[in-house]
Amino acid sequence: MMDTAYRLSIILLFGFAGIIFVTLMFFTAPYGRHARPGWGLSLREKRGWQIMESPAVLVIAACLLVGWDRGLLPSAISVLFLLMWEVHYIYRTVIFTSLMREGKRQFPVLLVLFAIIFNVLNGFVNGYHLFLDHAAYDLSWLLDPRFIIGTAIFLFGFLTHVSSDRLLRGLRAPGETGYSIPYGGMFRYVSSPNYLGEIAEWLGWAILTWSFAGLAFAVFTFANLFPRALANHRWYREQFDGDYPEDRKAIIPFLL
Repeated sequence: MMDTAYRLSIILLFGFAGIIFVTLMFFTAPYGRHARPGWGLSLREKRGWQIMESPAVLVIAACLLVGWDRGLLPSAISVLFLLMWEVHYIYRTVIFTSLMREGKRQFPVLLVLFAIIFNVLNGFVNGYHLFLDHAAYDLSWLLDPRFIIGTAIFLFGFLTHVSSDRLLRGLRAPGETGYSIPYGGMFRYVSSPNYLGEIAEWLGWAILTWSFAGLAFAVFTFANLFPRALANHRWYREQFDGDYPEDRKAIIPFLL
C-alpha cells in the first residue's frame, strides 16, 4: 500500500512541477513584493510561512518513526540526511519566521494550502526513501563522489540562502516597509540569491541521496523558484530603473 502511495506521489511531484513551471512563467504568485488583493482569505505573512512549512519538518520524521515501529532500523547515513533536511526546515519554519518583522503583509490561504500539499507529498517521498524503502546507505557512502559533491553543493546553497535572507532583512530600519536595492554577498551576481541557494540545496540533495525522491524535489524547487526569480529581476529593474546594477543577472551568475 505505502509502496504504491510512494510511486504515485513521485509521479504527482514531477507532474506538479511541470504545471507549476508553465503557470509561473506567465503568472507570478501573489505574495511578498508581488502581493495583490483579490485572493480571498489570507493570514499574516509570518503565520502563513509557519503553517505551510511545518509539515516538511514533521512528515519526514514521522516516516522515521513508522519505519522504526516496523523494525526498520535507520542507517547512520539516513539519519545524517534527516539532520541536513531538518536544519533547513527548522531554519525556514522557526528561525526565518522569528526574525520576520511584524507587519501588515498578508499571505493568501490558498497558497498556504498548496504549499502544505507539496510539503506533505515531498516529506513523504523523501522519508519513505530514507526510512521505509531499505535505502542502501552504509558508511562507505561518505566517501562516494556523489555524497561529497552533493553535500558541497547543499552546504553552498544553504549558506547562500541564509546569508541572503540576512542581507535582505538588513535593508529596512525598524518601522520601514519599502524596498531598496540589496548589495553584498551573492547579490553582486544575481537578484535572487536566496532562491539560487534553495535551488542549489536541493540539487545537492538529489545528488547526495541519489534518489528519485531527491530528484523530484530538486525539479519542483527549480520549477517553483526559477520563474519567481525572473519576476523579481523584472520588478527590480522596473522599480529602480537606471539605478539597478546592469551586470546583475536574475538567478544564474553571469548567464541569466
